[in-house]
Amino acid sequence: MAYHGGFGGGMNMNALMNQAKKMQEQMMKAQEELEQTEVVGKAGGEMVTVVMNGKGEFKSIKLNKSAVDPDDVEMLEDLILVAVKDASAKAEELKNSKMGGNLGGMGGLF
Repeated sequence: MAYHGGFGGGMNMNALMNQAKKMQEQMMKAQEELEQTEVVGKAGGEMVTVVMNGKGEFKSIKLNKSAVDPDDVEMLEDLILVAVKDASAKAEELKNSKMGGNLGGMGGLF
């Protein structure tokens, strides 16, 4: 069996580089979209609302006045935690849908 060098199968290095550049551009675009897209997590109906972007960065936390009970701080802490987890799950789902779609086009390189 003779070795002829190169990548074999006639793979064009320029085509491979162009494909890698295109995938990098798609990844950068997806990252920008994640940063600009907001997800909302809620708890207790509308008592606690957490807004994050698709990258998981917090944008705001809103508390309904009815959620603030000085005699039951633990309930408010629990509601905030539930809202944060809800927003985080939505941000992760958004990230997976944006980034997973782009990674799927890599043709099995990774």
